[in-house]
Amino acid sequence: MRRVSRPQTIIILNTKINCKSRCRAAISPGGQKSVSVENNKIMELKEIKAVYFVGAGGIGMSAIARYFLHRGVVVAGYDKTPSALTTQLEKEGMLIHYEENIDEIPHACRNQKSSLVIYTPAIPADHKELVYFRENGFDVEKRAQVLGMLTRSHKGLCFAGTHGKTTTSTMCAHIMHQSHVDCNAFLGGISKNYSSNYILSKESDFVVIEADEFDRSFHWLRPWMSVITSTDPDHLDIYGTKEAYLESFAHYSSLIQPGGALIIHKGLEMKAQVQPGVKVYEYSLDSGDFHAENIVIENGNISFDFISPIETVRGVQLGQPVPINIENGIAAMAMAQLNGCSSEELKYGMKTYRGVDRRFDFKIKNDKIVFLSDYAHHPKEIYQSARSIRELYRDKKITVIFQPHLYTRTRDFYKDFADSLSMLDEVVLCDIYPAREEPIPGVTSQLIYDNLKEGVEKKMIHKEDVLSFVKDNDFEVLVVLGAGDLDNYVPQIEKILQDKYK
Repeated sequence: MRRVSRPQTIIILNTKINCKSRCRAAISPGGQKSVSVENNKIMELKEIKAVYFVGAGGIGMSAIARYFLHRGVVVAGYDKTPSALTTQLEKEGMLIHYEENIDEIPHACRNQKSSLVIYTPAIPADHKELVYFRENGFDVEKRAQVLGMLTRSHKGLCFAGTHGKTTTSTMCAHIMHQSHVDCNAFLGGISKNYSSNYILSKESDFVVIEADEFDRSFHWLRPWMSVITSTDPDHLDIYGTKEAYLESFAHYSSLIQPGGALIIHKGLEMKAQVQPGVKVYEYSLDSGDFHAENIVIENGNISFDFISPIETVRGVQLGQPVPINIENGIAAMAMAQLNGCSSEELKYGMKTYRGVDRRFDFKIKNDKIVFLSDYAHHPKEIYQSARSIRELYRDKKITVIFQPHLYTRTRDFYKDFADSLSMLDEVVLCDIYPAREEPIPGVTSQLIYDNLKEGVEKKMIHKEDVLSFVKDNDFEVLVVLGAGDLDNYVPQIEKILQDKYK
């Protein structure tokens, strides 16, 4: 047994929602987008007969789509490419097409008086279908605006941060959903406990929300309480500077409602700007109002004591025993405890939490081979992931196949990517996944490759050659890393490894 000495949005709604206010963007004195509320309504939910999604396959959009499917209205939309998620949505009753074509919009979604159109900021402004809806007087709202309206009708428990928000929000939603408090949830990932990114409760008034900082979307929210996990600069193609990024989080903290609370990771650079009447708590692995003590890592299991100003909880066991989930669990339990979950409910929720798809997602775990997939795509996320993997497998060779996400992110952080990846033994780099961006001259995976530390085995391959690479090489621990489309190969990689290491 080894004892560690130093303890190291979702939206929730119910069927009684009545949205009577319209959100409008405004510019705050600091130049940030903020939100004001008008009394004239956009459309009451009972008036909505059809909802159309421009960008249907995103994880956040799909959760809202499932909510409207549950309400029994026509749900349709466009997405650029099919995926496992869009296939599942189609099975659940959503009408999706993959060609930018106005003629493909279903007849039921062409009535301005009864159709709501929701789009994601990743969709360009000149998208033909988006232009059609705007020019014809439809009610067109960002996903974040829809979430913001819902936080005005319910107690929004929001999770913000550069990284960690999907795991902590999913943990909190599971803890609360299985407790007497209960909750609804729109999750930023597929919960393994529910095989879905959407949880429904007809009774609870709590809404758990993943607060997305991209395009300042989280400024539409009005949280009752919020966790801020991290503020490491990201999305500099949107924000421009680190200072603007931090100011955006500071403005977000000012949106928490009086009487609520901010639970912030200790030591963040941002300066909270909370309103009077908002309590501020700090958390971290080993210090702050909420933290861990007596961490024990033994035979693949992790337990610790949850230290809290409300009530200390002894002997918490991690259902997904990964070192990084100690700190994630502290944030999730703090939020759940502040909103009425008992000590036993906290312990049961943490013990039965099974994780999120693509978040430290073990596919094979035996004496011969370990294979996992992880969504980490920011240098700090990769650092935390690499540290946890190294903690678990100190004496094994760890190989990572990494697909960088976005040209701008690679340009801004290639040295940091190299430093984080260099914690592992072998690094295999694929071409950059462009997502919404056009190529930037001189920005390729080679920038990361050239900055990997001495002693690290390294290789560059095309995505199409990944399966051949896996067939032709031996592994002890293999990790597929990134937020692009490399994850599409994971089922095939899993089968290759299962056949190889029978």
